[in-house]
Amino acid sequence: MAGEGRPDALSVIAFSGGFDRVHYALVLASAAAAIGTRTTVFFTMAATRALLRTDHDDGSGWRAMPPGEAPGTDGGAVNDAFAARGVATFEELLAACVAMGVRFLVCEMGLRAMGLTRADLRDDVPLEEGGVVTMLNDASATGSMVFV
Repeated sequence: MAGEGRPDALSVIAFSGGFDRVHYALVLASAAAAIGTRTTVFFTMAATRALLRTDHDDGSGWRAMPPGEAPGTDGGAVNDAFAARGVATFEELLAACVAMGVRFLVCEMGLRAMGLTRADLRDDVPLEEGGVVTMLNDASATGSMVFV
């Protein structure tokens, strides 16, 4: 249940291909879910690469993402530095989101734009394909929407 004055739902649009931003989208989602807020993360464009299978043919995925504003050579280096400092890792946050029932939408257009298909994505995360209309229909009139 959302507290008084808090939104009843959170919609996070993960658009950026920077590891730091996708990591923070998962921080927001897991925190919202932890306090009982219905949460959806909509992955589109370059952020869809964060959901690639760990054995993806080209070796990409969240570890190969550019670091964004965080210091490091790639997402894997940033993640490893975060872990060494006691910051939740990408996989820990993703697992927490899955365990707390965060809804994961993946943009059909974003996949096509990045040259990806559903078969390229992880199967250990409950991903739903949809579009902007799906995401907007999922949003709440009294919720919040964050673009990362």
